[in-house]
Amino acid sequence: MAKVLCVLYDDPKDGYPTSYARDDLPVIDHYPGGQTTPTPEAVDFTPGHLLGSVSGELGLRAYLEAAGHTLVVTSDKDGAGSVFDRELVDADIVISQPFWPAYLTPERIAAAKNLKLAVTAGIGSDHVDLDSAISHGVTVAEVTYCNSISVAEHVVMMTLSLVRNYLPSHQVVLDGGWNIADCVARSYDLEGMHVGTVAAGRIGLAVLRRLAPFDVKLHYTDRHRLPEDVERELGLTWHESAEDMVPHCDVVTINAPLHPETEGLFGDKLLAQMKRGAYLINTARAKIADRDAVDRALRSGQLAGYAGDVWFPQPAPADHPWRTMPHHGMTPHISGSSLSAQARYAAGTREILEAFFAGRPIRDEYLIVDGGALAGTGAHSYSVNK
Repeated sequence: MAKVLCVLYDDPKDGYPTSYARDDLPVIDHYPGGQTTPTPEAVDFTPGHLLGSVSGELGLRAYLEAAGHTLVVTSDKDGAGSVFDRELVDADIVISQPFWPAYLTPERIAAAKNLKLAVTAGIGSDHVDLDSAISHGVTVAEVTYCNSISVAEHVVMMTLSLVRNYLPSHQVVLDGGWNIADCVARSYDLEGMHVGTVAAGRIGLAVLRRLAPFDVKLHYTDRHRLPEDVERELGLTWHESAEDMVPHCDVVTINAPLHPETEGLFGDKLLAQMKRGAYLINTARAKIADRDAVDRALRSGQLAGYAGDVWFPQPAPADHPWRTMPHHGMTPHISGSSLSAQARYAAGTREILEAFFAGRPIRDEYLIVDGGALAGTGAHSYSVNK
């Protein structure tokens, strides 16, 4: 029987919810392109409930314990003597979310002698050292596409919030004020602007499709060029690299996975190549942007705004400069953890576990590392250090 170690974020400050704002969720059975939503044999949770916090347990406890497995759930993942480190030593499976990542470093993987499977309840498995997973024969899987549209919606929201100066204007209302000039002095229309995405995979393409009705000029760069009919449909301009694209754009959104080719991409040099007064949106991974370079670009006016929900480390310390830099629209890492998305990634996590325990192949689109190599989606999206 397996020991499953699940790392989730803390419950709400007022306790686990007993009621919710809505009674149901829309029923979605497939994603754009035809991939079906998760298809576990059963679920032991109510869609729309809070599943990603400690008490939600991803709805897994009844299923795992009925099969004789052990489930340990904790939010304590960092620092010497954390519950995660203590329990990892003999864990067979580790599950965590990108929003509250249990960093599986080379040292932790080496210490976890029984570890066979690392599951990301969500998308983005860069909190797992993929090189070490490969060398130790650990399978890495994630619930591909489960919250891609959730993140794309967040990108659109943040883009409009920055360009229209929404957050400071809302603060004027909260503060009891009414100075319209203060609100509109940094407010522009998105219409007619040039918007570019770094990477046009599931999230990036969904962002482009959602922004097209705003009558913007759309750009993208990706190592996998989109089909010609998609480029024609959306009026896309393709660029060979981010360096080629960003000088043309008023808004740039980062939708790439974190790997050696993208880490630190948006540093002083690339930020200086952007239009003065451009906006940068990053819901991908914090380390794709240089923390202090972003702060400097906002203070100098090179960037008019920066928004995102990804930080390093996560959770971010209280003195992280992105909390206090000017003209930002940062949130905690929430874009892919809406209650709608949680229902899908909890179901997908169970689907992965069902396949693993039954000895069946895990869906190819869920695989990141398998059989000692990048596999499935991982082979398409990631690169590893050679």
